[in-house]
Amino acid sequence: MDELYAYSERMVRAAIARLPDGRWSAEDVVEAVDGHLVVRATVEVEGEEIRIDFAGTAPQDRGNLNCPLSVTRSACYFVVRCLTEPDLPASGGAFAPVDVTAPEGCLVNARAPAAVVAGNTETSSRIVDVVFRAFGEAFPVPAQGQGTMNNLALGNERFTYYETIGGGQGACPDADGPSGVHVAMSNTLITPVEALELSYPLRVERWHLREGSGGHGARRGGDGVVRELRVLEDCRVSVLAERRARGPRGARGGADGAPGRTLIDGEEQPAKVTRQLRAGDVVRIETPGGGGFGTPRDSPVP
Repeated sequence: MDELYAYSERMVRAAIARLPDGRWSAEDVVEAVDGHLVVRATVEVEGEEIRIDFAGTAPQDRGNLNCPLSVTRSACYFVVRCLTEPDLPASGGAFAPVDVTAPEGCLVNARAPAAVVAGNTETSSRIVDVVFRAFGEAFPVPAQGQGTMNNLALGNERFTYYETIGGGQGACPDADGPSGVHVAMSNTLITPVEALELSYPLRVERWHLREGSGGHGARRGGDGVVRELRVLEDCRVSVLAERRARGPRGARGGADGAPGRTLIDGEEQPAKVTRQLRAGDVVRIETPGGGGFGTPRDSPVP
């Protein structure tokens, strides 16, 4: 175990040393119920080490969008691993060269008893986006992916059903983004239609790619998906999502991906919503597309 730790640390330090030294910043927002919350990150590369600091991030929220520092660190480690040695076996050694700090009491280093469930699913995705974007000031990184898990819960006293829904991945310098996948901080599979309809009072009305939702560019962002569920009993719905106000950002001249949408019987809903449904109501989730990379004129010649 000691050798595995040491090997991972050596490999990541060597990869960091190949990155340009410097200091860069970026920011984005989490779509809270009462308004947008800023997440700001400054990354610094010096020799074989990386420092990531979240000074300037909004104070912790009265809702459940907060992150404990451990979740913030995990999201940062994910980004560094993607940019250095993505195929390296996971161990603490891979994270030893990375220092992550955040002001106590801010959105990404919340104090107890702050609620954190949406921080684990949604704010963690925004941390990934912001840290990638900061590194993108220095060298090419992938465009932003859907940046949300599109958490959907339905239930009453008799049943409870929960799922997360994939979307578009951002394009990178040498490839289009994949469509209909989970991005960054999630990797769950969707429940098969047949199993869902046999087990729950739900009917899947639509389940297909959201064609054209990926951002254009030299490399195109992946498309999101459309998932439409009809409830067959009175129940309650809760949707916890992001990227409804603004789509994932493109990179190096690529266009942004389409924002996501949540609709109930055709009526537009905010990113976070909880309400009662009647039997026959339809919940429609249109997930965001990934951002494009590069301007179309930069496309490689076949």
